[in-house]
Amino acid sequence: MTNLLQQAKLEPLLSEISSRRDDLILLTQDLIRIPTLNPPGKNYREICEFLDKRLTKSGFLTELVRAYGTPGDSDKYPRWNLVARRDGAGAGDCVHFNSHIDVVEVGSGWTQDPFGGALIDGRIYGRGACDMKGGLAASIIAAEAFIDTNPDFMGSIEISATGDEESGGYGGVAYLAEKGYFNPKRVQHVIIPEPLNKDRVCLGHRGGWWAEIETFGEIAHGSMPFLGDCAVRHMGAVINKFETQLFPAMAARRTEMPVVPDGARSSTMNINSIHGGQSEQDEDFTGLPAHCVPDSCRIVIDRRFLVEETLDGVRDEVESLLDELKTERPKFEYEMRELNSVLPSMTDRDAPIAVSVAKQIEIVMGKPAEFVASPGTYDQKHIDRIGTLKNCVAYGPGILELAHKPDEYVGVEDMMDSVQVMARCLADILLQK
Repeated sequence: MTNLLQQAKLEPLLSEISSRRDDLILLTQDLIRIPTLNPPGKNYREICEFLDKRLTKSGFLTELVRAYGTPGDSDKYPRWNLVARRDGAGAGDCVHFNSHIDVVEVGSGWTQDPFGGALIDGRIYGRGACDMKGGLAASIIAAEAFIDTNPDFMGSIEISATGDEESGGYGGVAYLAEKGYFNPKRVQHVIIPEPLNKDRVCLGHRGGWWAEIETFGEIAHGSMPFLGDCAVRHMGAVINKFETQLFPAMAARRTEMPVVPDGARSSTMNINSIHGGQSEQDEDFTGLPAHCVPDSCRIVIDRRFLVEETLDGVRDEVESLLDELKTERPKFEYEMRELNSVLPSMTDRDAPIAVSVAKQIEIVMGKPAEFVASPGTYDQKHIDRIGTLKNCVAYGPGILELAHKPDEYVGVEDMMDSVQVMARCLADILLQK
């Protein structure tokens, strides 16, 4: 497309985007006010029906898809997803925007209503504002503005709103990928509006391995611990091994992947939870605990690994430390149960969608785009591994470090800039040149 012709086609689009600022704010607020907490998976159907009405009015053909039989799916908390498609005037590529609808627990420390969607000083506050209902709203506004100003575009636009990304994505994108929704014959370009900052193209993510480790002991009276065997003390030895051997070894490793923030350029592991001894009582229990030596202690670990590492190596490294303890500590016994694993995913910098998004970022922001990789996994893993679609990046508004934090917010100007980048990408790919 010549520069003059390109500008002639873009001017109405950019004007239309500017006129939809209030609509973008209201849409983002409406999405935040539907508390789609995961776990357990609340209000998925409600938010899908809300989006269904919106996108149907914009000429999309919509489909509600329940991920039957996936982890967490139940009659009480069904795993609903929405897929919407708008075909253009003729054959061409399909550009797909995928956003997850679920949000994590609220947590403490908020000064704003986490489901209020308050607009304060150009920021919209709420759980999921940044991660990633602001990105979902931006993609919808971008698509609608593009369609209204370019009804003769060639190809197709899809928007999906999917569940369970925060718990692995198996009731969302993984299920859709298994059903063929991300088959490269159906979809050629995917943008996931995750909050990696508006001037970055995210090419992929590190790998993840999650496991539960349990140590065992022997119950006895708490006044005579020498007659039992304390499983919590055994777990203390496990954690000490991690502190003195595993954590220093991981910190010394660095990846060539452009992972942000810098701390995530190394291997990391988080101890997600720990529990030993008697079960937690109900909140209304007012009694005192019994006096027992704990015969079981469990931790859940969250190990994030680099593209230079292997899943087998990650697993074996932890297991070898536990086996060392069996030779060092009398009566030390353990079980390790793998909960989940995800391999690293990485799109080439010269992939068509990466090139297009980077080009539009440079035009809108006035500086070259930064290519990054995410510290945590997101739904690209399923589009890549199950859908076998490699032409996928994450790009969206929001500051990465605000995800899952109290007083999470998304900036209106950041969303407006991202809308323009997304709409320009549609023009770049779907308008005849």
